[in-house]
Amino acid sequence: MKISILIPVYNECNSVGELLERVKAVEIDGDKEIVVVDDCSTDGTVDLLKEIQSNDDSIKFHFHDKNQGKGAALRSGFGLTTGDVIILQDADLEYDPAQYPDLLNPILAGKADVVYGSRFLGGPHRVLYFWHSVGNRFLTLLSNMCTNINLTDMETCYKVFRREVMEEMTIRSNRFGFEPEFTAKAAKKGWRIYEMPITYDGRTYEEGKKITWKDGVKAIFTIIYFRLFD
Repeated sequence: MKISILIPVYNECNSVGELLERVKAVEIDGDKEIVVVDDCSTDGTVDLLKEIQSNDDSIKFHFHDKNQGKGAALRSGFGLTTGDVIILQDADLEYDPAQYPDLLNPILAGKADVVYGSRFLGGPHRVLYFWHSVGNRFLTLLSNMCTNINLTDMETCYKVFRREVMEEMTIRSNRFGFEPEFTAKAAKKGWRIYEMPITYDGRTYEEGKKITWKDGVKAIFTIIYFRLFD
């Protein structure tokens, strides 16, 4: 079995190099493919990735010439992946690639089509923003109400799924709306969904965190839209 790790990147010059080393170091059953999509970074990330590209032909790279958002970067990346299973990985070091074997296990065991890595199932995590936690739980609750599934962490980066899942979806969201859109469409199709506890090393805005309350508001409308109209 071939596993594709898809990494959207935007302005992560201080973390993406270490992240790629961690991803490469993970031992998993089957072949491993790494696909990186840079969404027109402006902080030196592009130069760093091109330097890595010139020295490492084991990683696929794609560069956007205009910033479009995480969802758009993932759409570009899906077209480049060739694996039987796809793992989504942020480039900011908040999520630990060492947990890939645990996340893959329900799929490899034939129990699941989609696996979410949940930050709220008891794994160790850095203590940070209270209102972020409240917001994430509210968005998950609203998503669950619209999809009739019982996730604990809809907004998690770690989504792992069989290739067929994405082949039956048309993702429209360009930014962080990808998370509720993917969830709504996976639930609507009746795919078998599992959750696994993960560790989470969140970061502050001073350390580079990008998602804001505006993205939360947009997520509310995204959840409702894909429940009613798509």
